[in-house]
Amino acid sequence: MHRFDKLTSFKDYIPLIRENSHGKNIGLLVDGPNMLRKEFDCNLDTVRDLISEHGNIKVGKVFLNQYASDKLIEAVVNQGFSPMIVAGETDVQLAVEAFELIHNPNIDVIAIMTRDVDFFPLINVAKEHGKKTIVIGAEPGFSVALKNCADSTITLKTHQPPSAA
Repeated sequence: MHRFDKLTSFKDYIPLIRENSHGKNIGLLVDGPNMLRKEFDCNLDTVRDLISEHGNIKVGKVFLNQYASDKLIEAVVNQGFSPMIVAGETDVQLAVEAFELIHNPNIDVIAIMTRDVDFFPLINVAKEHGKKTIVIGAEPGFSVALKNCADSTITLKTHQPPSAA
């Protein structure tokens, strides 16, 4: 066996960059208490697939409050995201992390998964700093202002229980 034969097998393990992603690096921040609710039935794997059309997720963090169940935390980890457990409101910590990503030269796209209009100024600041912005949300309650200020918007279809007839 030639010593380079083993090296050729590495090509099977090198992840391919999607052709349409243009090599963009994405920082994805998830507002857990707002989005990871039973009525929305949001699957982070689905979100990852949708976001991958815009680039490659380099930072994926889910912000949860101190009341998050161990089962939820485990599910976040199993889906490849970093859980960020916050005492109190998660919005402030998410905004601080977003500002760090905005100033990170290795991140091209800021993606925020929320329905909360409070993140409207944050999206505008990201755009002012030359970052592409994506907002992922769900109805009901997805802020129209938030949808309209982002470069791209993804509205997740929610699981609606069958109505009693």
